[in-house]
Amino acid sequence: MKKKLLVIGFVWPEPKSSAAGSRMLQLVHQFQQNGYTVTFASAAKTSPNTFNLESINITTQHILLNDASFDVFVKNLNPNVVLFDRFMSEEQYGWRVAEQCPNALRILDTEDFHGLRKAREVALKRNESVSAQHMQNAITKREIASIYRCDLSLMISEVEIEILTQQFNIDKSLLYYLPFLLEPIQQETINQLPAFEARHHFITIGNFLHAPNYDAVLYLKQTIWPLIKKQLPKAELHIYGAYESQKVTQLNTNKEGFLIKGFAEDVNEVMRHAKVCLASLRFGAGLKGKLVDAMQNGTPVVMTSIAAEGMFGNSKPNGFIEDAPEAFAKQAVELYNNVEVWQQKQQHGFEVLNQRFNRIDFEADFESQVNILIEILTAHREQNFIGQLLMHQTMQSTKYMSKWIEAKNS
Repeated sequence: MKKKLLVIGFVWPEPKSSAAGSRMLQLVHQFQQNGYTVTFASAAKTSPNTFNLESINITTQHILLNDASFDVFVKNLNPNVVLFDRFMSEEQYGWRVAEQCPNALRILDTEDFHGLRKAREVALKRNESVSAQHMQNAITKREIASIYRCDLSLMISEVEIEILTQQFNIDKSLLYYLPFLLEPIQQETINQLPAFEARHHFITIGNFLHAPNYDAVLYLKQTIWPLIKKQLPKAELHIYGAYESQKVTQLNTNKEGFLIKGFAEDVNEVMRHAKVCLASLRFGAGLKGKLVDAMQNGTPVVMTSIAAEGMFGNSKPNGFIEDAPEAFAKQAVELYNNVEVWQQKQQHGFEVLNQRFNRIDFEADFESQVNILIEILTAHREQNFIGQLLMHQTMQSTKYMSKWIEAKNS
């Protein structure tokens, strides 16, 4: 009998809109490779950008919030593993899964450390350095509670594992490093990429519903791009991203070469024809999909330390890491003009892809980890007393709040 995975999505995957969407498809592919049938359920609305999960043999199910129909659904499905897409999904459905399917392995895919992102956002707005006080925000507390309630949490960044274990004393047995799972880039693919001379202009990309991306574009517009444009008057910056709002489109300035292009139907097409990518993120967490897109298409990047975090390990970056706007702009101009430096940084990107994100290096160990946890689930949970405590309290409070909402809506 085939094993079953239930994914409870905070949103429906949109791989063309966000790195989170690509990440989710990588995870479900991993489970399919290991013999699982996959059901993806979500209470979110679909959009024109929603990926067709049925095309890769995934069953889909629309579920409701605060509704007992989910209890019936999950009990009948009886999954071996439940994967929560971000802590918000676990908060809503975790207690129901625990009640109806107590023997199912509960895995949280954090996507990124939301509490860290919030801490950095608050610190930026206050013009302060991130401190322990910023970290102890409500989102951090909710997210760490969710990590404890789950049997395993997938972390996309080694840096975030370090923060959780050292600053918050979370046991390493509850965390598992699983970055982007990518196909290695082949020399044949590299040979087909446009050369330095065939590329033009700068590019940046990112879903505009994601606050760090909008802030990064605004930062480029107000501070960095004028410094670059002064030295490269004929250059343009092409800004791509899904869900651009009026506050984004009004930033478009043809005279300044600051061009809002909107949704990119094919990110590889626009990325491979750009000469340099700019990743000017001032807050955020996790790994940045735009850097992966750039490396896969041989486009060197000038990035902030926030953008670079967790990407390179001991490998050389595919560009320059600068936080000061003057230095950022200077390196952007250098990459744009110097073919030797450009080619060197491009090569570093190919090496990073194959050394740090080759899916083959992670798949077998992850499969083994899941299988071991399923076998020792009772003992694993007994060692996680804080998780048991939080699950007990959460099941009482969340359960009865949910049932009150359910009764109110009926």
